[in-house]
Amino acid sequence: MNLPVQPPASAYFITDEKPSVESRTLSIVVDNEPGVLARVIGLFSGRGYNIESLTVSETDHNKHLSRITVVTRGAPPVIEQLKSQLDRIVPVHRVVDLTKTAMGLGDDGPIERELALVKVAGKGDDRVEALRLSDVFRAKVVDSTTDHFVFEITGKGSKIEKFIQIMAPLGLVEVCRTGVAAMARGRDAAHES
Repeated sequence: MNLPVQPPASAYFITDEKPSVESRTLSIVVDNEPGVLARVIGLFSGRGYNIESLTVSETDHNKHLSRITVVTRGAPPVIEQLKSQLDRIVPVHRVVDLTKTAMGLGDDGPIERELALVKVAGKGDDRVEALRLSDVFRAKVVDSTTDHFVFEITGKGSKIEKFIQIMAPLGLVEVCRTGVAAMARGRDAAHES
């Protein structure tokens, strides 16, 4: 009787399993000076990772600090490596993974908001329906003519996506989005004290 030959057990057994890819929101506090954004973003592009959302603004004028909020997707070990490498860039003061911080506390995640301007052109029933739906989504009309509206809508990215999808058949012309602004829940702050 021939038994199948089993490969020897090895401590170096490699599987074909790929680590799960997660969406992460990172808050990066940096010096507000030329070239810092390019260095931070270069770390992502150098490793072939896409940035889904990017917002940057000065947050402390007296200390010359800015906050970069990045939404990206990647395997947890790679995100940890990116965070570690970001921490080593000289003008970076602090890197906080808002998604991971929230997961550790059992929260619903960081508070995330986005602003979008949505232009819709239409007449007749489509125009009336666009106005009705904008009221449901609490979108504000910021410009109007006889043949178009520009709506301003704020909220989670999923809300904005849904609003855009609903406006598409009613005459969607153009969309401009700010990107995600995010903050951790609770008492902790992402900035340097």
